[in-house]
Amino acid sequence: MPSSIDFESVRRRLADGEGGYEIVHTSPGLELGVYVLVAPEPDRQQPHEDDEVYVVLEGYGVLEIEGETVELKEGQAAFVPAGADHRFVGYEHLSVLVIFAKRDAPD
Repeated sequence: MPSSIDFESVRRRLADGEGGYEIVHTSPGLELGVYVLVAPEPDRQQPHEDDEVYVVLEGYGVLEIEGETVELKEGQAAFVPAGADHRFVGYEHLSVLVIFAKRDAPD
């Protein structure tokens, strides 16, 4: 059954606080989350088991992926393959929609 996902209210709540990550949808094969980073708090991510896409909802930042840098601003996205070392750097206030393609999804 179709449902609406209100990631904007989650983004605002996290941005008004100290940032963080919150899952807004999960289903077999897919996880959506909102990740808000507020400087000077560093991005402490570790490599993930699943492919992911970051879509910038607000702000600007630089994403390091395996030593390469990708500059991102609102409306842009970046793909990170499973297992890749990555983290956001050079941001002040950054909000992203995180899309995970779950590898353990049933066939």
